[in-house]
Amino acid sequence: MSIEHDFVSLRSSSLSAGLSDEQVEALASIACCRRLSDQEILIEEGNVDNSLHIITDGALAVTRNMGKGDYTTIHVLHTGDLAGEMGFISGRPHTATLRSLGRTQVCSFEREAFESLLTDHPWLVYRVMQTIVQVSQDILRRMNAQHVELTKYVSRSHALY
Repeated sequence: MSIEHDFVSLRSSSLSAGLSDEQVEALASIACCRRLSDQEILIEEGNVDNSLHIITDGALAVTRNMGKGDYTTIHVLHTGDLAGEMGFISGRPHTATLRSLGRTQVCSFEREAFESLLTDHPWLVYRVMQTIVQVSQDILRRMNAQHVELTKYVSRSHALY
């Protein structure tokens, strides 16, 4: 894919909402946009992947290994969502596998390439990191709400763990 195509894909993502065209062009210069086939694995549970991925078209299933080749889907990410943001920042192994649902387009960039933008585009780096924190907070809020609902359900039904 071309840098022009990558620019269009990135410009329409939530990551670039507060960025100028010049800043999005800088991101496009380090991005790799590609199409994943159905069920193709983007990130494998337990592996380290220092990339940030933006879903620009399609969906990714967030899955956990259940053993013996089985897995369960715990969440689905859609167009506009970020993927791999915690590993991108921390450099730690991922706790889930991301696999495409149908043909999915992602734009990705490596942490090292992103850090190279710091000198010439510090505001861009700040805004992207700010977006990552906001996305992480949104995920945490959803998880907390789900936990509260599950706790209410268990309490009301007098179920035992």
